[in-house]
Amino acid sequence: MAQDPSLDIELQPIGGDPLPLSELLTLFPMAAVVLDPYTHESSWLLDTARRILNEFRDADVRVAYLVTGTDSDGAARFLGPLADEILGLADPDRSLVRSLGLDTLPALVAIRQDGHLLGAAEGWDPVAWRGVVDELVALTAWSRPEIPAAGDPAPYAGTSALG
Repeated sequence: MAQDPSLDIELQPIGGDPLPLSELLTLFPMAAVVLDPYTHESSWLLDTARRILNEFRDADVRVAYLVTGTDSDGAARFLGPLADEILGLADPDRSLVRSLGLDTLPALVAIRQDGHLLGAAEGWDPVAWRGVVDELVALTAWSRPEIPAAGDPAPYAGTSALG
């Protein structure tokens, strides 16, 4: 079951120095799509993740791709040009994934500025993802993206979050 993460965990922004999660939450809550670059299941969701995260780019939400099991260079290779649009973070040893208690990837997580987990959805379950997005919408008074939308993949369970 998903839980509040440790704010001391360091993540590696693509092209930047490692930062503790607490510093990524100083101004805004975070919405992150958590991906495993070694599975097809995560790559199938890149376009959907981009669409959902782009909806919140202008809201008071820090949006990010969180790529697990690799360093920032590996995350940049996996995300390709998507890393130029939205913050890409690497969780090389999956410490944030473990701290959050995630079992399955891809996942969508929303973390408030105080570190409280606002919501988490594991696998590609559009109804569950919509629930997390609805929590963000309520928190920010922003518009909600359509989930699922035309072109999104069919729902699927995902793969083990711990590789």
